[in-house]
Amino acid sequence: MKLFDEMFEALKSQSAVLESSSNLAFDLPLREHYRSYAQWLAQQPNATMQARRAEAEMIFRRVGITFAVYGAKDEDGSGTERLIPFDLIPRIIPAQEWNRMEAGLVQRVTALNRFIHDVYHDQEILKAGIVPREQVENNAQFRQVMMGVSVPNQIYSHISGIDIVRAPTASGAGEYFVLEDNLRVPSGVSYMLENRKMMMRLFPDLFSQHRVAPVAHYPDLLLETLRASAPSSNTEPTVVVLTPGMYNSAYFEHAFLAQQMGVELVEGQDLVVKDDFVWMRTTRGLKRVDVIYRRVDDDFLDPEVFRANSTLGVSGLMRAYRAGNVGICNACGTGIADDKSIYPYVPAMIEFYLGEKPILNNVPTYLCRQPDDLKYTLDHLSELVVKEVHGAGGYGMLVGPAATKQEIEDFRAALLADPARYIAQPTLSLSSCPTFVDAGIAPRHIDLRPFVLSGKTVQMVPGGLTRVALKEGSLVVNSSQGGGTKDTWILEV
Repeated sequence: MKLFDEMFEALKSQSAVLESSSNLAFDLPLREHYRSYAQWLAQQPNATMQARRAEAEMIFRRVGITFAVYGAKDEDGSGTERLIPFDLIPRIIPAQEWNRMEAGLVQRVTALNRFIHDVYHDQEILKAGIVPREQVENNAQFRQVMMGVSVPNQIYSHISGIDIVRAPTASGAGEYFVLEDNLRVPSGVSYMLENRKMMMRLFPDLFSQHRVAPVAHYPDLLLETLRASAPSSNTEPTVVVLTPGMYNSAYFEHAFLAQQMGVELVEGQDLVVKDDFVWMRTTRGLKRVDVIYRRVDDDFLDPEVFRANSTLGVSGLMRAYRAGNVGICNACGTGIADDKSIYPYVPAMIEFYLGEKPILNNVPTYLCRQPDDLKYTLDHLSELVVKEVHGAGGYGMLVGPAATKQEIEDFRAALLADPARYIAQPTLSLSSCPTFVDAGIAPRHIDLRPFVLSGKTVQMVPGGLTRVALKEGSLVVNSSQGGGTKDTWILEV
């Protein structure tokens, strides 16, 4: 299998450990955009890097930058809170690569928003037979309550997290692919922001030597995007962040973003619907709410419409929403476009709605609901990655080359029992990036999640959250599966 490393032009082994920084800088050919950083890294003693890593962990722990793993214990065996490991070596992307990726992201998210609007209105793409009607209307993420609902600017996914991977082509060059679209409640942007703050604190000299595009203005762009979804009658909209509460895995991020935007963090019990308007309980009485940045899944948003036993949402919220009296970001029903069984049709959506060829390609995907694709998947389980169409967080998947015979047979039985529940993809050799691990500096596989904001325009900060699989040889970067994060640098020149 061919290899592609972000820093080195010719890395021969993904298991190599570079014991010293000097080996890293001079014994292997470097990509041009890493050259200056590698020269700096060569001058850093390992003891200094170890001390900086310990300092970062101490600060993250003190600030409370954690996530929760349900049913798990933390390092002390006394809770669910864990630190996401932070790696000191940044992932660097040159400006020309980012510019093309950014254009591809704008194109893709624009088409996805048009698809969602179409699905809940005229359904032209279904009538044209480009996306099978039954695959949409029988999908668990399709929300009948959204049919005919008008939303501001026809935007449904205001905050989109698009997972990008790079893999070697036949020539050995690296190509970016879209691995997954996250359009419901994508998380991770707080770690992107905190990683940058940490790097600037630990290594301020690096940012005088490199022109790294800033990301600190993300909360301002987010607030601008949210306000753009407010009912048109209000020129000074009140925005809130709706959280399921402190036991949610991303609660730190909910509180962080509310604080950074200067808006209230609320739970369902803090809101009430009266006369089809949403109001927030305050010490001074009720205050009208115009926009809800919800971090609660559809099923729990409104017990009148969805789960009747939900205590996380607001009774009557969908009535207020359908009446046009409150904006919800992201809109209900966006999950129909990020379902993994819909993902293979996104390139066709781009051509249908925009009349353009996709700038960023999909990973080839087999829909196990289709007999030929199911047969191929069953015959090649040891070579493929198989995923649940509604799965997330690295759960419910099979990585064939790393699986045991028993795991493969268990997945075979699951596929035969319910093939429509799964998709399969080739096992990509994800690009690697040097990572500071206990044994020294070694390559580890990575991906990238840029955060795309859609309001009156489509915009984003340069870069995103780089996730890294810290276990040697692992392709699973999810934090819930032991992955870590890196700062992502987009070089302005």
